[in-house]
Amino acid sequence: MISTAERTAPHLQQETMMSQAPSKLAQLRELSVVVADTGDYDAIKRLRPVDCTTNPTLVKKALDLPVYAGLIERELQWGRAQAGDKQAIANAVVDRLTIGVGTMLAELVPGRVCTEVDGERAHHTEATVAKAREFIAMYEAAGVPRSKVLIKIAATWAGVEAARVLQAEGIDCNLTLIFNPTQALACSEAGSFLISPFVGRILDWYVANGQTPDSIDEDPGVVFVRGVFAEFKRRGSSTVVMGASFRSTAQIEALAGCDRLTISPDLLEKLDADFGELPRKLVAGAAEAVNVAAIDEAKFDADMTADPMATEKLATGIEAFAKDLQILRQRIADELGG
Repeated sequence: MISTAERTAPHLQQETMMSQAPSKLAQLRELSVVVADTGDYDAIKRLRPVDCTTNPTLVKKALDLPVYAGLIERELQWGRAQAGDKQAIANAVVDRLTIGVGTMLAELVPGRVCTEVDGERAHHTEATVAKAREFIAMYEAAGVPRSKVLIKIAATWAGVEAARVLQAEGIDCNLTLIFNPTQALACSEAGSFLISPFVGRILDWYVANGQTPDSIDEDPGVVFVRGVFAEFKRRGSSTVVMGASFRSTAQIEALAGCDRLTISPDLLEKLDADFGELPRKLVAGAAEAVNVAAIDEAKFDADMTADPMATEKLATGIEAFAKDLQILRQRIADELGG
């Protein structure tokens, strides 16, 4: 006769195995560098990403978090003590808050904090370079070395040229809003430290245009990032590929092995609660001797114009960042006037 203990033993053994199995997030950390796509201090502290990122959208959300209350009040007091054009002062306070949030986050992550140059400068190389230099100087004044910072720039041609200048000065760049192969390769040729191809926004465009994929391996965002990753490795490019803008954990899992993946806290939590197996999907191939013509502005513009998805998504991405910055500036202007 089988005892109760013997009957329950397999169940207990299975529970023990599950409790010892690593989560998919833990497995992913062994395959890719995990970056937190948030300015949420507590979420970053809890989820322990290597890097984190911020932009006007995320800073705007961060301002409602209690952990930043002291920073906000200090910078508002600074703003109220300034004389001159009220909007210029509000803009300066926003910059100071952006660097203040980034400085606090830099204390939490072992890697880098990514800080965005505003979308209003996206088509102006010199203005982008000037703002990037200003941000780096502000970080260094706050005790954060440039080696801890990535400057995020929209990947227009002007942005590519700005990255070329900044990288030569030792200021590492993240060229973002990547939707097109030529756009990605131009960033690599400019020496950008990192690019951010947007998986979810590519899928959104195809779904909106009646082209819903039948499987994750046919997801156009996943296919695009896999292709960029493979081509960069084939060319021996040192530019880091960081998949971004995920709509599901399935998209993330389909890119396991990509250099870096920037993931929202809600999807990080889902991966941390899933104890299934997470196999590597991307494997870097051997570099080859590749003889290709360098991409110039004419080639860049022609290939972007021929790609309606990339053209639309780059433009709307820049507009969204610029809009969120304006909302943030107006909120600060209202606070200063109160």
